[in-house]
Amino acid sequence: MNLLVTLDVNYIPVLRVMLYSLLKNNPGERFFLYIAHSSLTGEHLSAILRGLDGSRLTLMPVEVDDSALAGAPIEKRYPREMYYRLFAARLLPGDLDRILYLDPDLVVLGQVRPLYELELNGAWFAAASHVKRTFQKLNELRLDIPEGGAYVNSGVMLMDLAALRAGQDPQQVLDYIEENRARMMLPDQDVLNALYYDRIFQLNPLVYNLSEKFLAHHNLNLKNQPVDLDWVNANTVFIHYCGRNKPWKPGYLGVLDSFYHRFQEELAARES
Repeated sequence: MNLLVTLDVNYIPVLRVMLYSLLKNNPGERFFLYIAHSSLTGEHLSAILRGLDGSRLTLMPVEVDDSALAGAPIEKRYPREMYYRLFAARLLPGDLDRILYLDPDLVVLGQVRPLYELELNGAWFAAASHVKRTFQKLNELRLDIPEGGAYVNSGVMLMDLAALRAGQDPQQVLDYIEENRARMMLPDQDVLNALYYDRIFQLNPLVYNLSEKFLAHHNLNLKNQPVDLDWVNANTVFIHYCGRNKPWKPGYLGVLDSFYHRFQEELAARES
Protein backbone atom coordinates (compact mmCIF):
# COMPACT_ATOMS: atom_id res chain seq x y z
CA MET A 1 0.00 0.00 0.00
CA ASN A 2 1.14 3.54 -0.77
CA LEU A 3 1.10 6.05 2.07
CA LEU A 4 1.90 9.77 2.18
CA VAL A 5 3.08 11.93 5.05
CA THR A 6 4.25 15.54 5.04
CA LEU A 7 6.36 16.88 7.88
CA ASP A 8 9.41 18.73 9.09
CA VAL A 9 12.09 17.44 11.45
CA ASN A 10 10.11 18.36 14.59
CA TYR A 11 7.54 15.64 13.99
CA ILE A 12 9.91 12.72 13.37
CA PRO A 13 9.50 11.25 16.92
CA VAL A 14 5.72 11.37 16.61
CA LEU A 15 5.80 9.88 13.11
CA ARG A 16 7.87 6.96 14.39
CA VAL A 17 5.22 6.06 16.97
CA MET A 18 2.53 6.20 14.27
CA LEU A 19 4.56 3.96 11.96
CA TYR A 20 5.26 1.46 14.73
CA SER A 21 1.53 1.19 15.48
CA LEU A 22 0.79 0.85 11.75
CA LEU A 23 3.20 -2.05 11.29
CA LYS A 24 2.20 -3.78 14.50
CA ASN A 25 -1.51 -3.75 13.71
CA ASN A 26 -1.19 -4.57 10.02
CA PRO A 27 0.88 -7.77 10.07
CA GLY A 28 1.87 -9.13 6.69
CA GLU A 29 1.30 -5.82 4.91
CA ARG A 30 4.06 -3.92 3.13
CA PHE A 31 4.00 -0.13 2.87
CA PHE A 32 5.70 2.38 0.60
CA LEU A 33 5.84 5.60 2.60
CA TYR A 34 6.19 8.73 0.47
CA ILE A 35 7.57 11.56 2.61
CA ALA A 36 6.98 15.01 1.10
CA HIS A 37 9.43 17.42 2.72
CA SER A 38 11.71 20.38 2.11
CA SER A 39 14.33 19.97 4.84
CA LEU A 40 14.96 16.34 5.84
CA THR A 41 18.42 14.82 5.45
CA GLY A 42 19.63 11.25 5.05
CA GLU A 43 20.26 11.14 8.79
CA HIS A 44 16.66 12.14 9.46
CA LEU A 45 15.38 9.38 7.17
CA SER A 46 17.58 6.82 8.92
CA ALA A 47 16.25 8.01 12.27
CA ILE A 48 12.68 7.45 11.11
CA LEU A 49 13.38 3.76 10.43
CA ARG A 50 15.24 3.05 13.67
CA GLY A 51 13.55 0.20 15.55
CA LEU A 52 10.98 -0.38 12.79
CA ASP A 53 10.61 -3.34 10.42
CA GLY A 54 12.41 -2.07 7.33
CA SER A 55 11.44 -5.21 5.38
CA ARG A 56 7.83 -4.02 5.37
CA LEU A 57 8.34 -0.25 5.29
CA THR A 58 10.14 1.44 2.40
CA LEU A 59 10.76 5.18 2.63
CA MET A 60 10.25 7.16 -0.58
CA PRO A 61 11.42 10.73 0.10
CA VAL A 62 10.03 13.46 -2.15
CA GLU A 63 11.85 16.77 -1.80
CA VAL A 64 9.56 19.69 -2.54
CA ASP A 65 10.40 23.13 -3.87
CA ASP A 66 7.73 25.14 -2.06
CA SER A 67 8.72 28.59 -3.30
CA ALA A 68 5.24 29.02 -4.80
CA LEU A 69 3.86 28.77 -1.24
CA ALA A 70 6.11 31.48 0.18
CA GLY A 71 3.14 33.73 1.01
CA ALA A 72 0.85 31.02 2.35
CA PRO A 73 -0.29 31.46 5.97
CA ILE A 74 1.65 29.27 8.42
CA GLU A 75 2.27 29.09 12.16
CA LYS A 76 4.09 26.83 14.60
CA ARG A 77 1.29 24.23 14.61
CA TYR A 78 0.75 24.53 10.85
CA PRO A 79 4.07 24.56 8.96
CA ARG A 80 4.29 25.06 5.21
CA GLU A 81 4.61 21.29 4.71
CA MET A 82 0.91 20.90 5.50
CA TYR A 83 0.04 22.27 2.05
CA TYR A 84 2.00 19.59 0.19
CA ARG A 85 -0.83 17.05 0.43
CA LEU A 86 -3.01 19.34 -1.69
CA PHE A 87 -0.50 18.91 -4.54
CA ALA A 88 0.08 15.17 -4.09
CA ALA A 89 -1.09 14.32 -7.59
CA ARG A 90 1.67 16.50 -9.07
CA LEU A 91 4.41 15.72 -6.54
CA LEU A 92 4.15 11.92 -6.60
CA PRO A 93 5.09 9.49 -9.39
CA GLY A 94 2.62 9.36 -12.25
CA ASP A 95 2.11 5.61 -12.00
CA LEU A 96 0.48 5.85 -8.55
CA ASP A 97 -3.29 5.70 -8.87
CA ARG A 98 -4.20 6.19 -5.20
CA ILE A 99 -2.52 6.96 -1.90
CA LEU A 100 -3.54 7.15 1.74
CA TYR A 101 -2.43 10.38 3.41
CA LEU A 102 -1.85 10.17 7.18
CA ASP A 103 -0.94 12.93 9.63
CA PRO A 104 2.03 12.00 11.83
CA ASP A 105 0.01 12.63 15.02
CA LEU A 106 -2.04 9.44 14.65
CA VAL A 107 -1.89 5.96 16.06
CA VAL A 108 -3.19 2.99 14.11
CA LEU A 109 -5.29 0.40 15.91
CA GLY A 110 -6.71 -1.63 13.04
CA GLN A 111 -6.44 -2.83 9.46
CA VAL A 112 -6.01 -0.06 6.88
CA ARG A 113 -6.56 -2.15 3.75
CA PRO A 114 -10.39 -1.88 3.79
CA LEU A 115 -10.05 1.91 3.62
CA TYR A 116 -7.23 1.76 1.07
CA GLU A 117 -9.38 -0.36 -1.28
CA LEU A 118 -12.56 1.68 -0.75
CA GLU A 119 -14.55 2.39 -3.92
CA LEU A 120 -14.69 6.17 -4.20
CA ASN A 121 -17.43 6.30 -6.86
CA GLY A 122 -16.06 9.39 -8.57
CA ALA A 123 -14.93 11.24 -5.44
CA TRP A 124 -11.36 12.54 -5.31
CA PHE A 125 -10.96 12.16 -1.55
CA ALA A 126 -12.35 10.10 1.31
CA ALA A 127 -12.19 11.78 4.73
CA ALA A 128 -14.14 12.16 7.97
CA SER A 129 -15.77 15.17 9.60
CA HIS A 130 -15.35 16.19 13.25
CA VAL A 131 -17.72 19.15 12.92
CA LYS A 132 -21.12 19.38 14.57
CA ARG A 133 -24.14 21.04 12.96
CA THR A 134 -23.59 24.55 14.39
CA PHE A 135 -19.96 24.74 13.35
CA GLN A 136 -20.80 23.23 9.97
CA LYS A 137 -23.09 26.21 9.33
CA LEU A 138 -20.35 28.62 10.40
CA ASN A 139 -17.88 26.98 8.03
CA GLU A 140 -20.39 27.14 5.20
CA LEU A 141 -20.69 30.89 5.74
CA ARG A 142 -16.98 31.46 6.33
CA LEU A 143 -15.83 29.55 3.24
CA ASP A 144 -18.84 30.03 0.95
CA ILE A 145 -19.57 26.29 0.93
CA PRO A 146 -23.06 25.34 -0.28
CA GLU A 147 -25.32 23.72 2.29
CA GLY A 148 -25.15 19.94 2.55
CA GLY A 149 -21.50 18.97 2.56
CA ALA A 150 -19.62 18.23 5.78
CA TYR A 151 -16.39 20.05 6.65
CA VAL A 152 -13.83 17.24 6.85
CA ASN A 153 -10.60 16.83 8.76
CA SER A 154 -7.61 16.41 6.45
CA GLY A 155 -5.56 14.21 8.81
CA VAL A 156 -6.68 10.96 7.18
CA MET A 157 -7.43 11.10 3.47
CA LEU A 158 -7.66 8.48 0.78
CA MET A 159 -6.77 10.24 -2.47
CA ASP A 160 -7.60 9.20 -6.04
CA LEU A 161 -4.44 10.47 -7.70
CA ALA A 162 -5.52 9.53 -11.21
CA ALA A 163 -8.73 11.54 -10.89
CA LEU A 164 -6.85 14.47 -9.34
CA ARG A 165 -4.34 14.55 -12.20
CA ALA A 166 -7.20 14.64 -14.67
CA GLY A 167 -9.36 17.23 -12.93
CA GLN A 168 -7.47 19.29 -10.35
CA ASP A 169 -6.05 22.71 -11.23
CA PRO A 170 -3.04 23.35 -8.94
CA GLN A 171 -3.09 27.05 -9.82
CA GLN A 172 -6.63 27.27 -8.44
CA VAL A 173 -5.26 26.07 -5.10
CA LEU A 174 -2.51 28.70 -5.09
CA ASP A 175 -4.96 31.42 -6.12
CA TYR A 176 -7.40 30.44 -3.37
CA ILE A 177 -4.66 30.60 -0.74
CA GLU A 178 -3.57 34.04 -1.94
CA GLU A 179 -7.09 35.48 -2.18
CA ASN A 180 -8.47 34.05 1.08
CA ARG A 181 -5.50 33.97 3.42
CA ALA A 182 -7.13 36.45 5.84
CA ARG A 183 -10.13 34.23 6.60
CA MET A 184 -8.39 30.85 6.72
CA MET A 185 -8.36 29.33 10.21
CA LEU A 186 -7.06 25.81 9.44
CA PRO A 187 -5.24 26.71 6.26
CA ASP A 188 -4.83 23.64 4.06
CA GLN A 189 -7.98 22.05 5.50
CA ASP A 190 -9.97 25.16 4.62
CA VAL A 191 -8.67 24.98 1.04
CA LEU A 192 -9.59 21.32 0.76
CA ASN A 193 -13.15 21.90 1.93
CA ALA A 194 -13.75 25.15 0.07
CA LEU A 195 -12.59 23.84 -3.31
CA TYR A 196 -13.49 20.14 -3.15
CA TYR A 197 -16.51 19.85 -0.82
CA ASP A 198 -18.43 18.05 -3.58
CA ARG A 199 -15.57 15.62 -4.31
CA ILE A 200 -15.26 14.11 -0.83
CA PHE A 201 -16.56 10.69 0.23
CA GLN A 202 -17.59 10.84 3.90
CA LEU A 203 -15.98 8.37 6.32
CA ASN A 204 -17.11 7.42 9.82
CA PRO A 205 -14.96 9.46 12.25
CA LEU A 206 -15.43 6.96 15.08
CA VAL A 207 -13.60 4.42 12.93
CA TYR A 208 -11.29 6.38 10.65
CA ASN A 209 -10.44 9.64 12.43
CA LEU A 210 -11.30 9.53 16.12
CA SER A 211 -10.22 12.58 18.11
CA GLU A 212 -10.53 13.18 21.83
CA LYS A 213 -12.96 16.04 21.28
CA PHE A 214 -15.16 14.06 18.88
CA LEU A 215 -15.30 11.14 21.33
CA ALA A 216 -16.38 13.45 24.16
CA HIS A 217 -19.10 15.10 22.05
CA HIS A 218 -20.34 11.71 20.86
CA ASN A 219 -20.67 10.37 24.40
CA LEU A 220 -22.39 13.53 25.67
CA ASN A 221 -25.19 13.10 23.11
CA LEU A 222 -27.83 10.93 24.78
CA LYS A 223 -29.04 9.75 21.35
CA ASN A 224 -25.72 7.98 20.72
CA GLN A 225 -24.60 4.60 21.95
CA PRO A 226 -21.70 5.43 24.31
CA VAL A 227 -18.22 4.49 23.11
CA ASP A 228 -15.65 3.26 25.63
CA LEU A 229 -12.00 2.31 25.28
CA ASP A 230 -12.82 -1.36 24.67
CA TRP A 231 -14.98 -0.32 21.70
CA VAL A 232 -12.22 1.95 20.42
CA ASN A 233 -9.64 -0.82 20.70
CA ALA A 234 -11.86 -3.24 18.78
CA ASN A 235 -13.33 -0.93 16.12
CA THR A 236 -11.30 2.25 15.58
CA VAL A 237 -8.61 2.23 12.91
CA PHE A 238 -7.09 5.70 13.44
CA ILE A 239 -6.91 7.81 16.59
CA HIS A 240 -5.98 11.38 15.72
CA TYR A 241 -4.38 13.67 18.32
CA CYS A 242 -5.29 16.83 16.45
CA GLY A 243 -5.33 20.32 17.91
CA ARG A 244 -3.22 21.47 20.84
CA ASN A 245 -4.10 18.51 23.09
CA LYS A 246 -1.10 16.22 22.51
CA PRO A 247 -0.24 13.09 24.56
CA TRP A 248 3.51 13.76 24.30
CA LYS A 249 3.02 17.11 26.01
CA PRO A 250 2.12 17.69 29.69
CA GLY A 251 -1.47 18.33 30.71
CA TYR A 252 -3.25 16.02 28.25
CA LEU A 253 -7.02 16.06 28.72
CA GLY A 254 -8.95 12.90 27.93
CA VAL A 255 -8.64 9.13 27.78
CA LEU A 256 -7.13 8.32 24.38
CA ASP A 257 -3.55 9.12 25.37
CA SER A 258 -3.11 5.59 26.76
CA PHE A 259 -2.89 4.20 23.24
CA TYR A 260 -0.12 6.61 22.24
CA HIS A 261 1.91 5.91 25.38
CA ARG A 262 1.60 2.15 24.92
CA PHE A 263 3.03 2.29 21.39
CA GLN A 264 5.66 4.83 22.40
CA GLU A 265 6.86 2.59 25.23
CA GLU A 266 6.90 -0.52 23.04
CA LEU A 267 8.95 1.26 20.38
CA ALA A 268 11.40 2.54 23.01
CA ALA A 269 11.81 -1.01 24.34
CA ARG A 270 12.69 -2.26 20.84
CA GLU A 271 15.49 0.31 20.62
CA SER A 272 16.98 -0.40 24.06
